[in-house]
Amino acid sequence: MTDQQLLELAAKAAGIGPVLCYEAARNCLRIGDRKSYSLWRPLQDDGDALRLAAYQHMLVDLSRFGIAVEHTDGVEPCREPEDYRRAIVRAAAEIGKAMQGAY
Repeated sequence: MTDQQLLELAAKAAGIGPVLCYEAARNCLRIGDRKSYSLWRPLQDDGDALRLAAYQHMLVDLSRFGIAVEHTDGVEPCREPEDYRRAIVRAAAEIGKAMQGAY
């Protein structure tokens, strides 16, 4: 899955929007309207990633073996060797993907 797809699905899961576009140069989403928007960068920004984890009630396990992020609703844990932000976004994207299938 591309970073754009990960971010768009994670934004869907978090109810973030409206999404204006994906900015490839900054690897982020523009959120808001054309006059007033903000950048959502959970793959680079600790605050955006941790707010996403808190909003989704995720359990983040940091250990010497890597990072595991688990959603309390039983979605399969996402594991990353060292990047907790990417693990959080991947877990949220799985929730967003499940939401797409529900419609």
